Amino acid sequence: MASPPSSSVNKPSKSLKQIPGNYGLPFFGPISDRHDYFYHQGQDKFFATRIKQYNSTVIRTNMPPGPFISSNSKVIALLDGASFPILFDNTKVEKRNVLDGTFMPSTNFTGGYRVCAYLDTTEPNHTIHKQFFINILVSKKETFVPLFRNTLSESFRELEDQLYGKNGEAKFNDVFGAGAFNFMFRLLCENKDPLDTKLGSEGPGLFDKWLLFQLAPLATLGLPKIFNYIEDFVIRTVPFPFWLAKSGYKKLYEVFSEEAKTLLDEAEKLGIERSEACHNLVFMAGFNAYGGLKNQFPVIIKWVGLAGENLQRELADEVRTVVKEEGGVTLNALEKMTLVKSVIYEAMRIEPAVPYQYAKAREDLVVQSHDASFEIKKGEMIFGYQPFATKDPRIFEDPEVFVARRFVGDGEKLLKHVVWSNGPETEEPSPENKQCPGKNLVVLLCRLFLVEFFLRYDTFEFEYKTVVLGPSVTIKSLTKASTY
Repeated sequence: MASPPSSSVNKPSKSLKQIPGNYGLPFFGPISDRHDYFYHQGQDKFFATRIKQYNSTVIRTNMPPGPFISSNSKVIALLDGASFPILFDNTKVEKRNVLDGTFMPSTNFTGGYRVCAYLDTTEPNHTIHKQFFINILVSKKETFVPLFRNTLSESFRELEDQLYGKNGEAKFNDVFGAGAFNFMFRLLCENKDPLDTKLGSEGPGLFDKWLLFQLAPLATLGLPKIFNYIEDFVIRTVPFPFWLAKSGYKKLYEVFSEEAKTLLDEAEKLGIERSEACHNLVFMAGFNAYGGLKNQFPVIIKWVGLAGENLQRELADEVRTVVKEEGGVTLNALEKMTLVKSVIYEAMRIEPAVPYQYAKAREDLVVQSHDASFEIKKGEMIFGYQPFATKDPRIFEDPEVFVARRFVGDGEKLLKHVVWSNGPETEEPSPENKQCPGKNLVVLLCRLFLVEFFLRYDTFEFEYKTVVLGPSVTIKSLTKASTY
């Protein structure tokens, strides 16, 4: 299958076209689009109807939150896999204060600092903070597998306790969300159990509250229609003030400041002021790591569950065979599990945990879709809707279908189009780019999750519903491993 053309070229290979679409009347246009996006159409239909209306996968539209939280909701939306990659070209686009799109939460939520995720690659602080994160991961690489396996053992015991308790079901998200927090805390804080700190069991809840008050304008609670406009007014008229999360964030900061001393010492050696390093560490642990993994594990179990018993038994067979041959769960064993690897990539492709990417044009530039070239002016906001890029039918066959072996053998050539990490899966994070520094760790943890799951169980039954940030999974039954 032919690869799409490069999206960041100075000379278009196709004739330039005007970008179709409009922003509507001031104030009313953004609100109308916002209501379509959240309440009348939903995200996918919102974009699909505009692609059909304008016969283009590059369009102009408004993106939430709009008035009054965002001063300018106008974006150029890239809705295919050909145009999307320009968002990774740091010579063409700027990513200063665009992590959350057309607005930025108060820096009070991050100790008064613009943390690394909000910095552009041209800002000196970006390079030094990104290097700090990369150094952490390099220094901890030997602990990833044993530490996460221990954490998973605790999570599976909790899952079974719930399942075989009086309710006869287990809340997957709660169990593995807590597991994700415990792993990251222990990783960053010298294997200290958060229960042995003044956080106790509060850590996940404190992060959830802190995240909620920052990201609420970008979500909907899925309430009955009669409450739609009330919800819209409450969460998108003015930003939530930091004081609502202040006490919890203070506790998180103080505990990380005390328990992550070794890492903060290293930050000071790099020239980062200790307080700033700690606020960046809390953000990375809570927003990037905990927030991302808490969403990613339910996505994986949802799609493996929907694929049915045959795939579950195939995964169990591969996992147990390779582990037996290798004499344990090792990095070498994980590399030999081709089906496990493909399933993880396919889950990341079909339902990326973070569906949005934003950037501003650093200069006048040309972006190419499959069919046309479009000029974007310096300073214009560019928005990429990742599910349309990673389910582009001109790149992926049967893009709406979960194909477990999609990335096996020759299918690995398609990995350059798996872009969940703010960059292609075939590229690596560096201090000079905006790709997630924990990209490889996330993939490793997701593989380990599947391996540990299918060492214990043959099959499972579940239910799920779509909530604010992905699927909420309830485990209804587990068939314990009959072999191994």
